[in-house]
Amino acid sequence: MLDTNDPFYRPLWIRVAIVAVTFCWAVIETIGGNVLFAMLSGAICLYAGWRLFITYDPDAAGRTDTDKPED
Repeated sequence: MLDTNDPFYRPLWIRVAIVAVTFCWAVIETIGGNVLFAMLSGAICLYAGWRLFITYDPDAAGRTDTDKPED
């Protein structure tokens, strides 16, 4: 769902901004009392944080399948 090999995600500020926006969205929905959308945006925030920080490989960003090193 989130292709972290895309060079768009290489700059740190873009990855931080995506997680921050989804976190703020979850907070706003929580304050507004919209539990369903708060949980949905919170899940998106957690998923984005996981994919963009925990499992993100900056060396693989921008590489195509033909550029991958041989095992």
